[in-house]
Amino acid sequence: MRGESPRPLRTGRDAVPAAPPLTAVAARLLRRLRQAPDWQLLINEVLQDLGAALDCHRAILFRLRELPGQGLAQSIAAYWVDERIDGIGGPPTTIMQSTISSDPLLLRLAAEVRQGRAFAGLTREIEGFLRTEFEAQKIKSFLSLSVFAHGHLWGTIAINDCTRERSWTEDELAAVEIVALAVGEAIERAQSEAHVSEVIRRTMIQGSLDAIIVIDETGSIIEFNPAAEKMFGYVRNDVLGRDLLDMVIPAYYRKGYANGAEYMAGRGAPMIGHRMETVTQNSDGEVFPIELTATEMRVADRRLFFGSIRDLRDQLRAEEEINRQRERLHQNEKLAAMGSLLAGVSHELNNPLAVVVAQSTLLHEFAPDPPTKLRAEKVRAAAERCGRIVKSFLGMVRLHPPSQEEMDLNNAVRAAMEVTAYGARSSGITIETDFGRSPISILADADHLTQVAANLLVNSQHALAGVAGERRIKVRTFRKPTGTCGFSVEDNGPGVPRAIRHRIFESYFTTKPVGVGTGIGLSISRSIIERHKGQLFLEDAYPSGARFVVELPGVSAAPDGFAAGPAQSTGISTALIIDDEPDVAGSLADILELMGIRAQTMSTWPGVGAAFTGEPPDIVFSDLRMPGASGMTIYRELLGSRPDMASRFVLVTGDMLGARAEIDNLPALARPQVLEKPFSTLDVRGVLAVVNDQLAMKR
Repeated sequence: MRGESPRPLRTGRDAVPAAPPLTAVAARLLRRLRQAPDWQLLINEVLQDLGAALDCHRAILFRLRELPGQGLAQSIAAYWVDERIDGIGGPPTTIMQSTISSDPLLLRLAAEVRQGRAFAGLTREIEGFLRTEFEAQKIKSFLSLSVFAHGHLWGTIAINDCTRERSWTEDELAAVEIVALAVGEAIERAQSEAHVSEVIRRTMIQGSLDAIIVIDETGSIIEFNPAAEKMFGYVRNDVLGRDLLDMVIPAYYRKGYANGAEYMAGRGAPMIGHRMETVTQNSDGEVFPIELTATEMRVADRRLFFGSIRDLRDQLRAEEEINRQRERLHQNEKLAAMGSLLAGVSHELNNPLAVVVAQSTLLHEFAPDPPTKLRAEKVRAAAERCGRIVKSFLGMVRLHPPSQEEMDLNNAVRAAMEVTAYGARSSGITIETDFGRSPISILADADHLTQVAANLLVNSQHALAGVAGERRIKVRTFRKPTGTCGFSVEDNGPGVPRAIRHRIFESYFTTKPVGVGTGIGLSISRSIIERHKGQLFLEDAYPSGARFVVELPGVSAAPDGFAAGPAQSTGISTALIIDDEPDVAGSLADILELMGIRAQTMSTWPGVGAAFTGEPPDIVFSDLRMPGASGMTIYRELLGSRPDMASRFVLVTGDMLGARAEIDNLPALARPQVLEKPFSTLDVRGVLAVVNDQLAMKR
């Protein structure tokens, strides 16, 4: 491949200045490299001058590296291309070890390069990968020499002629060899500091907790650190040289991009130089959110893209949990505030309601004619209903531990219907009921079950808000032959989509508009039912709609288990009533007088000595909430100084739920009786009977 005679100089009118001898060019390039503070800033000009002196069209400095487990890999450190020649304007192709291992010529060439032997010849005389590549880039002749630094192979310098076949002369070989030696020396001089920088860079990349991926201008991955391996599930050696576009970019983002480098450069809103949130894809095809910081680097004339990637899944989960906790705290604060507000409201409402109930009861007793008696009964029934509604509202918002007692499930559901009746009427919703003929006995907390039923009724009302035509809710209670009891709330709305049925009982999951629902009703309802050892589930309604069913364990009870017993003689003849509301005290006194009990009233508590100056009363009624001494303060005083009166003490309150915590703090055998406002004659008679029974047992 040598032996071609030097090209003759032109003469005559077409004569041009003779080119300097190759040795002179090589010597000048040697001096420039030795004097340059940074050979990398000069190498492009060196390659251009060398290529022009050899009358060639491409000069390349290749970098060769040993990859663990992969052998030798070739990349481009710098290159010059004569842009006047069509078809060779692009960068040369890098060659990975996987390609070298499958090509006999490349395998032989890899061994000879390590020995420092020149590689020169004609493209038509070689086979395999190199011939295909050279022909694609119009290379006719080639020459390559090794570059050594510190006694080790660092890379190669390659010279290509893209217009003619030629043999390389001794002078040409010598010139290229001088430049290769000069580059090696320059690398050695710079490598002391560069080596330290490289070690620092490598340590930072390997130790980074963020995934780091570096690609070249073709989109090929040239760096993939351990954090990236962990994040994406790929092994570094398996992804080097592969296109970023096919590895970590979701398929729906790849459209319109030729490779990963083009994707990184962006289109319309480039990623380079910005910190941004986007998504990526791992080896399992899972798409997840990330924070990406992308930087473009220039190495010689090459473009490299450096990407630092942070997995946002844990951060977003933490933020979601914080938001859920914040919302839960907000809702709890709202419920607590509402409970306190309703406690005060209930107390204020129950006092006048107690007067209305008591006076309507007295009017009923002394009515001179049946029409008046009927009107009095209607007033009393309406007042008692108001009292039940207030109590139901209070029970749903006040936080108290469940107190399971034998109760009629029908009553709890009726109470929920009373609470939600206005919303149904105002929305034009018809409510159909199908209650059991006899009481359905269960062991449960009546307030909590009322809350569950009210939640389900409100949800059905919301579901029917956008329904045209007839709007219908059907409420049913039942007892199965197996003993299981329960109730269902069914509506003819659109129903619950199957896609979200598995989530409807999750806390704070809601499909309602903002301001309509909080997403905790069904979650709380299921928790309440599960604490009662029951279950709450969803069924389809026919032909459309949803049916929520509550099933609870039942208890056996006689059909008349909830009926009031006949009035009994109490054996109590005198009473003391302590209440800061004169009308309430007077109404209670009137009811007691109907039963033959003389009653004395006090608006404040003067103390035991002043209250019991003569014969002590048979029974004491005291309001729970009063200015000065409260009902519990009076009771504790009696326990200390007149324990004989403690068993004759009755607390009167319109906030039983608020009083429960105070009463439960007392020993079980030292708890007073309670009369809830508004009270009827039957309620008062029942309390008197209990107190009388306790006194009879002590005799």
